[in-house]
Amino acid sequence: MTTSIHQPPQPRWRPDLRSLRLPVAAAAVAVLAGCASFSPDGGFATVEQTTQQQLGKDVRWARSDSDRELIDQRVQELLSQPLAMDDAVQLALLNNRGLQAAFFELGIGEADLVQAGRLANPGFSFGRKTQGDEVEIERGLHFNLARLLAMPLLQEVESRRFAQTQGVAAMSVLSLAADTRKAWVQAVAAQESVRYATQVMLAAEASAELARRMLQAGNFNRLQQSREQSFYAEAALGLARAQQAQLASRERLTRLMGLWGAQTAFRLPERLPDLPAQTRELPEIERIAIEQRLDVQGARLAAEQTARNLGLTRSTRFINVMELGLSYNTSNEGWTERGWEIGFELPLFDWGTARVAKAESIYMQAVNRAAETAINARSEAREAYGAYRSAWDIARHHRDEIVPLRQRIQEENVLRYNGMLIGVFELLADARSQIVSVNAAIDALRDFWLAQADLDMALIGKPSLAAATAVSATAAESGGAGH
Repeated sequence: MTTSIHQPPQPRWRPDLRSLRLPVAAAAVAVLAGCASFSPDGGFATVEQTTQQQLGKDVRWARSDSDRELIDQRVQELLSQPLAMDDAVQLALLNNRGLQAAFFELGIGEADLVQAGRLANPGFSFGRKTQGDEVEIERGLHFNLARLLAMPLLQEVESRRFAQTQGVAAMSVLSLAADTRKAWVQAVAAQESVRYATQVMLAAEASAELARRMLQAGNFNRLQQSREQSFYAEAALGLARAQQAQLASRERLTRLMGLWGAQTAFRLPERLPDLPAQTRELPEIERIAIEQRLDVQGARLAAEQTARNLGLTRSTRFINVMELGLSYNTSNEGWTERGWEIGFELPLFDWGTARVAKAESIYMQAVNRAAETAINARSEAREAYGAYRSAWDIARHHRDEIVPLRQRIQEENVLRYNGMLIGVFELLADARSQIVSVNAAIDALRDFWLAQADLDMALIGKPSLAAATAVSATAAESGGAGH
């Protein structure tokens, strides 16, 4: 595709419109393709709508300094009072920098979508040759017709990919909300545990001091005094562990909310919310999970996208490179040559079978992954609901049976102590048991709120059920050590 001009002289060129119909049509399509532009919100409206529907919270993409200022102002308002669970979730959705980084995947995806609607720039070449007194100037101009023909399919593929990116961004929002809710529950429960562990240690300390004095007075033997000292040592160890758990849970919540500096001095409520009077009844939990879960929708969308890609691969298996060029040659000898030409790749060695086979394997892989996601979603929803119901039953049993029973035993022992029927050590030991039972009730209430967070996430996305199980196992071990 060259243009040759021999000097001198240069005759005036009058193009033949009939010979340029195809190039002009291609140029018109190229101009229209160049009109693809970016949306005002960058595709963020879908994420906002999902967040509002599923969580009832606000979410903002900080793309400018003014957006950042509005977020900082809202963060300060939330930090001015003790953070309730919903306030902590709202703060994390606004201020978590990892989430903000995930939002910029939308900008990357939209850029790819806009780029798919634009033709590649035409190529231009220029050359100068001399032969004696004759000077030859060559100019070349070419367009990628394969890109033009495949543009509708490419736009559809990128559109589906961008929709998948929007789903991933929405999933990031929902996952952060669930993690923040669970971190808030753990932080408040750890705070309560420290308070009760302190009471246990104070009671054990008083018992150990009394035993030491009675040993000095000769009213206690060494075995009895060592037993009380052992209780005090275990209580001190339990308090240290509770304080470490409080620090770790608070720092995790701090990271999720994106706080630093003076903001880390945020306040939390003194206790967890009360246990609900009734549990939620979800007889069709599997159907709800399949309809609402974003990971299931994303897997289905990925399978559809790979199917579209397979169709594109089959359509373009023979034509991988196709170009349109203009030709204009003149000479000082009086002849003029003009026209257009098309160049394409000949499928002599590569017939595209490997590309098609690869696309088919990728499609079947996506189909099986979509099926696996749906099966796992059903199982995770059932598991989360079962854990939720069990956690509610356990927490209610602690609240209505164990704690009141321990309270009655404590009251009876106080009466017996006042009647000089039992000694001070029996009274202190019973007080320690009562405090430990209250702490176990706090752990049960914490496990319920964690289970509810997992259930909420199981209905809209993939929950972290393994983490919740590990927390429960750790709580059980801690409870046994405390007793």
